Amino acid sequence: MAKKVGIIFGQEDTFPWAFIDKVNELGNGKVVAEPVQIDKVQQGIDYGYHVILDRMSQGVPFYRSYVKNAALMGTAVINNPFWFSADEKFFNNCLAMELGVPVPKTVLLPSNARPDDTSEKSFRNLVGPLDWDYIFNYIGFPAYMKPFDGGGWKDVYKVENADALFASHAQTGQLVMMLQEEIIFDDYFRVYCLGQKYVHIMPYDPRKPFHERYVSEIKATGEERKKLLKTIHDYTLKLNKALGYDFNTVEFAVRDGIPYAIDFCNPAPDADLHSVGQENFDWIVEHSAKYAIEKANAHKAKQNNTSWGGFVKNSIAPEAPKRGKVNLKTADEVKKSSAAKKKAAVTKKKAESDKKMAPVKEAPVKAKTPAKSKVTAKAKAPAKAKSPAPAKVEAMAKAKAPAKGNTPKRPKPGATKKSPAKASPKKSK
Repeated sequence: MAKKVGIIFGQEDTFPWAFIDKVNELGNGKVVAEPVQIDKVQQGIDYGYHVILDRMSQGVPFYRSYVKNAALMGTAVINNPFWFSADEKFFNNCLAMELGVPVPKTVLLPSNARPDDTSEKSFRNLVGPLDWDYIFNYIGFPAYMKPFDGGGWKDVYKVENADALFASHAQTGQLVMMLQEEIIFDDYFRVYCLGQKYVHIMPYDPRKPFHERYVSEIKATGEERKKLLKTIHDYTLKLNKALGYDFNTVEFAVRDGIPYAIDFCNPAPDADLHSVGQENFDWIVEHSAKYAIEKANAHKAKQNNTSWGGFVKNSIAPEAPKRGKVNLKTADEVKKSSAAKKKAAVTKKKAESDKKMAPVKEAPVKAKTPAKSKVTAKAKAPAKAKSPAPAKVEAMAKAKAPAKGNTPKRPKPGATKKSPAKASPKKSK
């Protein structure tokens, strides 16, 4: 019996059909693909899909519940719907720091308006006003303010100063925001990652119109370029293995040769032919189909077949933490560190000033030290340890519900319209 792969999608018209065709081509009748068909959803029922590629449930709660039920019944859902329900960008940044992956300096801001069904007493643990002086000194201006769990460039503001920040924050309502430093980048990349193993690095320029962003050249050259791409490849895998994403993009802004991870929480990354271009489109279709077939063939009935990231798995069966170079600090540690640096700078400046003001003294003539006798020198020399036997040396070395929609229909040949160019949002990197 053939293994069954389904795909849930919305307005996309290039990637989903190409994915279905490629799975059916590579599956050789043993693995087949189709749009997911839903005419009822009963709890605890397996509707027969071994793999579901989910491109839509992040925006449709009904689909989200459907794929969670499917995952519980043993379907391998790409991406894990349970993790995305808990995931958000601010947490991802914190996790990236623990992994040693550079990210922009970021702080979390409470919502401007109180959530529904809350009162002033609901926020008695929140000190007001916030320590704005510290926040502004830490982040600097200009900066970018964005939702802590958002996406698609919605509600993103570039703020040049404190007044602009407060004015923009007043427009955000109940959204919890985060303030992030601006990264002035030399190079920028968007990176596909599939199955936590297939990586495709794409030069990308967020400053260009939407349909031109993937038409970009890498500025780094020679060994610097080779080293940069290797680092980006490794950071991409490290992040996706920790988060458990099987179909994701990671964006990196490169400043002074250091790639900063900007965005790496994308449950349904852009894969449209008209925006990513033919070469990138061919890669994502080929490898997503290949990975779906791998998951279908590895499917085990009535077992969990959906991927979970290292963060969750290590929480259940913890391992000794492997700290990266960028470790988290407490607020007290940050303040102490800042105070120590300021004090050291003042001390250094004072010492340099005192040195300039001090009169120059002539160095006294040193008396010649009488030569030590050879006998004394030999007597003080420590005895050399005997060299261990060769066998011993070798041993020592070894010890080290909306209205029902119609079934998705493939667009007629020639009917696919090119998506109009979207206005280029201003982006901080």
